[in-house]
Amino acid sequence: MTTLRVAVPNKGQLADPARAMLSEAGYLKNAGLRDLVVHDPENDVEFFFLRPKDVAIYVGEGTLDLGITGRDMLLDSGADAVERVALGFAPSTFRLAVPTGSATHVQDLNGQRIATSYSGLLGRWLEENRIEARVVRLDGAVENAVALGVADAVADVVATGTTLRQAGLEVIGEPILQSEAIVISRHGDPGHETPAVQTFLRRLHGVMVARSYVLVDYDIPNDRLDHACTVTPGIESPTVSPLHDQAWSAVRAMVPAQDVHRIMDELYELGARGILVTDIHACRL
Repeated sequence: MTTLRVAVPNKGQLADPARAMLSEAGYLKNAGLRDLVVHDPENDVEFFFLRPKDVAIYVGEGTLDLGITGRDMLLDSGADAVERVALGFAPSTFRLAVPTGSATHVQDLNGQRIATSYSGLLGRWLEENRIEARVVRLDGAVENAVALGVADAVADVVATGTTLRQAGLEVIGEPILQSEAIVISRHGDPGHETPAVQTFLRRLHGVMVARSYVLVDYDIPNDRLDHACTVTPGIESPTVSPLHDQAWSAVRAMVPAQDVHRIMDELYELGARGILVTDIHACRL
């Protein structure tokens, strides 16, 4: 069996959450923070820690089987790779920003200089929107490009917008791209459906489900059981068990974590008691 080779970001906002997700999925048990390559013999996977912007290149060339990177970095790279799974962490938007009050619409950028470290992504967007602007490619932070006189506007990944505001900039127009962490594979690779790949993706999906749901246990009078089960329908169906008091039943169900307090309130008002909530550390559906 061929060892699965996976690229993992080694720094930036993707790095720590990616490590955490892989650890929750049963990988990287003995990995150090400074390791460049980690072999996981128990799972027959080899992990390569790379610059986030390089991940798509290695995967697109077929050197590595899968990679974790940002959607923005994949699309900027032009690599022959495709998104497989969105992982739900490191959300951001790719946006245009100008000096406060200097422009209102993106069409105002015609004839302007726009600094960015995502020249491929920005260049294609400008072409698609028929905006004649010059792209000034910079590596790293671009917020000071306007103040230093090398650009009239910037296009950058925005999480909170605080850094842009501190530089005297404001966003204009709609987001060019909504980004988050994703798993990628080579486009058209016949090996991307191998059992090893499917197991890897299934484990990550299990982590995302486990993070999104909690287990709720409660006792409910039998005459209100049907109503309670509509409040907590579970994934397939709730588990219902008889109690020693034959007028009551015990119920267990998975519920969305973000709704759990509202659900607990509804159950209590319905007559449920002994309502307990438990985190889920791993899951397969």
